[in-house]
Amino acid sequence: MADPRGFLKVTERETAMRRPVEIRIKDWKEVYEERQSGVLKQQAGRCMDCGVPFCHQGCPLGNLIPEWNDLTWRGDLPGAIARLHKTNNFPEFTGRLCPAPCESSCVLGINQPAVTIKEIEVSIVDDAFDQGLIEAHAPERLTGKTVAVVGSGPAGLAAAQQLTRAGHTVAVYERDDRIGGLLRYGIPDFKMEKHHIDRRIAQMEAEGTRFRPGVAIGVDITWEDLRSRYDAVVVATGATKPRDLKIPGRELGGVHFAMDYLTQANRVVAGDSVDDQIVANGKHVVILGGGDTGADCLGTATRQGATSVTTLAIGKQPAHERTADQPWPTFPTLFEVSSAHEEFGERQYLASTVEFVGENGVVTGVKIAETEFVDGKRLPKAGTERVIPADLVLLALGFTGPEADTLATESDVNVDSRGNIARGADWATNLADVFVAGDAGRGQSLIVWAIAEGRAAAAAVDAYLEGSSELPSPVRPTDQPISVN
Repeated sequence: MADPRGFLKVTERETAMRRPVEIRIKDWKEVYEERQSGVLKQQAGRCMDCGVPFCHQGCPLGNLIPEWNDLTWRGDLPGAIARLHKTNNFPEFTGRLCPAPCESSCVLGINQPAVTIKEIEVSIVDDAFDQGLIEAHAPERLTGKTVAVVGSGPAGLAAAQQLTRAGHTVAVYERDDRIGGLLRYGIPDFKMEKHHIDRRIAQMEAEGTRFRPGVAIGVDITWEDLRSRYDAVVVATGATKPRDLKIPGRELGGVHFAMDYLTQANRVVAGDSVDDQIVANGKHVVILGGGDTGADCLGTATRQGATSVTTLAIGKQPAHERTADQPWPTFPTLFEVSSAHEEFGERQYLASTVEFVGENGVVTGVKIAETEFVDGKRLPKAGTERVIPADLVLLALGFTGPEADTLATESDVNVDSRGNIARGADWATNLADVFVAGDAGRGQSLIVWAIAEGRAAAAAVDAYLEGSSELPSPVRPTDQPISVN
C-alpha cells in the first residue's frame, strides 16, 4: 500500500485551487490552477488499501484505484498510467467530467473526507501526456473484419479504440463537423479544454482508427447501406432528445433548449462563426434545471456578460451531507457548489414553472410558483405565483432518449418502452450485426458508464466477429449503480 499511516497523518481533502473568479470569467480556459505534486502525493497516501476496495464497485470501469494511488505516492508515473489505462481509455475525460461515484464509495469516506481520486487520476494522465508516456498501440495483426461505430462520444470512442487494438478496421461516423460528440460541443471549455480530445484523437488515428466527421447516418448514408458495407455496426449515438416543458408560452422567442445554446457557444469558442447565435450578453437569463447542464449554461452566460442569471429547480435543495436514506457506499444527491455557482447567479429551489410570459412574441418573464407535494406529486401551490424577468430562458431538464426514429425505420431495430434502443445480454439488437453502447441503450447516464459500455460492447463485437474475445467486459447491459434498492 501507499503510506500505511497516511490517512491518520493527513485527515482532510485538499484539491486543486480554482483561479480567482474575477480572472477566470474573462476567458474560457479551465478554472483550475496547476495541481501541486506534493499535495497529490499526500492525498494519494491517504488511500487505505482497504482490502475490499469499494471504489472498484462504485466505478463501473472497475478502475484499479488503490494501485495507482500507491504508484503516485511512490512517484512511479509510468506504472501509474499503465494501471490507469488498464481499465480506462480516457482518464483525462473522466477525471474532469465524472461526478466521481468512486469517491462516494471510498471506505475512508465512512468517517473522513474521501480520497481525492479524481484529482489523482487527472494528474496521472496529464503528466503522462506531458512526459510523452502515452503512445499509440497499433495492433500486431489485422483480422480483415470491418466495424462502423456511429457516434463519437465517450462510448463510441471507447468501443472504437478497443476494436482497433483488437485488429479490426474501424471507422467512426459523426454527424457533427468535429469528432467528440457531447464532449466537443456539450461541455464548455472552462470544464475541459478541447485539446484534451484532440490529442486522444491523434493517438487513435495513429493506431489505425478512421474518423468520418460530417456524415449523418440515416441522412447521408442509410442504415441499411452502412450495414452492407461493414461486418458489424456499433450504435453509440447517445441520448440526445431534450426533455421539453409544455406550458403556456413555450412558443415564445427566447426560450431554447440548453444544448442548442451550449453547442453554439462551444462553436464560437472553437473559432467558428454562428449566425443568429443565442447569447446572454446584457440579458436576464433564467435556467430551468439544477443539474450539470444547468451549471454549464450558468458559466457560459456569465462569460457572455449576462445581466442576471437565475437557476430554478422544482425539487428541494439537497442536503450538504449524506442522509439516512442514501447510506455509504451509494452515490448520494448532495448540494454542490460548482465553479459556475461560485461565479455568478442565484439558485432557487421548490420553484414550479407555470408559464412563459412575453410581449410581441418574445419572452419577457417566467411565472413560477412554490412547489408543494400532493400524493407524492410535485405541483405548483395556488396563490404563490410571481414573475421573474427573463430575456433568455434555457431548458436544462435532461434528455428522454436517443434519436432512433430513422434507425428503427430503416433497419427494423427494436426500441424498448423507454425509447432506448433495445439490446440483449450480448449488447446486440434484434439484428445480430448491430450493437448498442452508451446512452443510446441505457438512457441518460454518466461518462464512466458510457466508457464502460463502449469497452464491453467492443468485447461483444469482437466475439461476434472472431468467435471469442480477450477484450475486457467491465459491465453488463443490465448493470445498475450501487443503490439501496
